Amino acid sequence: MTQKDPDSEPAAENPEEPGEDAEPKKERVLHTRVPAVLEGELKAAARALRIPVSNLVRTILEDAVKIADRASERVEDKLSRAAKTVHDERDRLRSKVERKSSLDDVVAYQPVVMARASECAKCGAALAEGAQAGLAVGEVPSAPRFVCAACMP
Repeated sequence: MTQKDPDSEPAAENPEEPGEDAEPKKERVLHTRVPAVLEGELKAAARALRIPVSNLVRTILEDAVKIADRASERVEDKLSRAAKTVHDERDRLRSKVERKSSLDDVVAYQPVVMARASECAKCGAALAEGAQAGLAVGEVPSAPRFVCAACMP
């Protein structure tokens, strides 16, 4: 729960929008419950620093917010870098797969009769069950690739 500081003057109607009559931001009083042990530690630290407990708590909160902001910025940066790495790796793998699906590495075509429908790896034409086609034999074993009779040399 927040309250106005009793010593402060009334704030402008909309303190977020600066205007000609805008007053500087007013400090607010924030009430919170803390365990007795924490209260004792805060009072002891404030006594050692010779500052009021409220100033110590305000400073601690401001520092905590700054640290949290920096940490979230670092996390955002790391996530952005990770997303870029994933994107780049995906593109690299996609181009590698596309190269594999091309017929550049084919060393021979074996005539076959299609046992089930497929499509030509070169032109994309439908290869129906029972159609004459060619099995592309590559330098490196890979998934079977078929070409239609028109695309077979």
